[in-house]
Amino acid sequence: MKPRTINIISVKWIPFLCFFCFALGILFTNSIYGLWIRTLTPPEFNGQLMPRHQGGRGFQMVSDDCATSKFSQNKEVMNEVLKTHGAIQSLDKAIAMLQMELAASRSSRELTGLEGVGSNSTTLTPTKPKVFMVIGINTAFSSRKRRDSVRETWMPQGEKLIQLERERGIIIRFMIGHSPTSNSILDKAIDSEDSQHKDFLRLEHIEGYHELSAKTKTFFSTAVAKWDADFYVKVDDDVHVNLGVLAATLARHRSKPRIYIGCMKSGPVLARKDVKYHEPEYWKFGEEGNHYFRHATGQIYAISKDLATYISINQPILHKFANEDVSLGSWFLGLEVEHIDDRNMCCGTPPDCEWKAQAGALCVASFDWSCSGICKSVEKIKSVHEKCGEGDGFVWSALF
Repeated sequence: MKPRTINIISVKWIPFLCFFCFALGILFTNSIYGLWIRTLTPPEFNGQLMPRHQGGRGFQMVSDDCATSKFSQNKEVMNEVLKTHGAIQSLDKAIAMLQMELAASRSSRELTGLEGVGSNSTTLTPTKPKVFMVIGINTAFSSRKRRDSVRETWMPQGEKLIQLERERGIIIRFMIGHSPTSNSILDKAIDSEDSQHKDFLRLEHIEGYHELSAKTKTFFSTAVAKWDADFYVKVDDDVHVNLGVLAATLARHRSKPRIYIGCMKSGPVLARKDVKYHEPEYWKFGEEGNHYFRHATGQIYAISKDLATYISINQPILHKFANEDVSLGSWFLGLEVEHIDDRNMCCGTPPDCEWKAQAGALCVASFDWSCSGICKSVEKIKSVHEKCGEGDGFVWSALF
């Protein structure tokens, strides 16, 4: 048997072999690195490798593009959300208005006593007349002379009162409740006066000086049930009113849904018990010496249909403060109500309103602040009417 032959590489070939392996390794590594770079590089760079010192900025640009795209998408989503939210709010308002009208209709049926029941009529409640404004003149059992002085000056009587309702859509009524004793001599006196003049609105209310806030609620509820008006006005029986100027003033705000118009004030909350306008619940208005919120003075003010309907619906839960004008203002706090401060609704008596009339700026209403009405109105209101009145024909030609 022949022994195996072992071939040994010559020593001189070892350096060449090492160099060959080193070159082959470098070639292989570069190929792999190039493939890796081409794989990670986005199409926007057209396959060209950026220098190493710009590589970080390139990846930052890609990140920024992604962030911008996401921001645009989020902005579009937020716009859609806001549009949907606005549509929901509009729908909520529409539903609220329908609920208000339904509640007002229900209240109207209750206040009118379901007229038609027991008769051959198929309609339970008559259709409410559509008018421009309803004016309620607040009066008392003892104020017969005041009422007569109003009838002799700015309030039309008889056929003219009916014509004013029919042609101009203006309803004027003295509003009064009942005495604590059923069918008393006081109630009979009002019934007799009403049969003569037919200008009363009887309220389901027990008369009393400290019950004016309750009377105000009842007036608006009763008026809403009887008439479908754009505005409802409350005025005291010792105030002079120019009907045509009042109508023209309210007409300027006819397109606004929730209007509260009068002479706005904010008097001090009186904690002392020995003063006229003492507020027993003064502590609810903060520290002693604080002022009331803005509200219209009680001699005359007007509210739009939506606000009168709101009072009618929520009458049982509306809180009554000691002063009627404060109570009314409190009922509108927290609501979307536009307060309009119109100083022509609180002019002074002559010479104040007389000067304004001579300048062509007729007042809506005139009274004396010192008396919260015209001082000695029975004797003085005729003089006010002569010097500050708009004239008998103005209400028939006024634009509203």
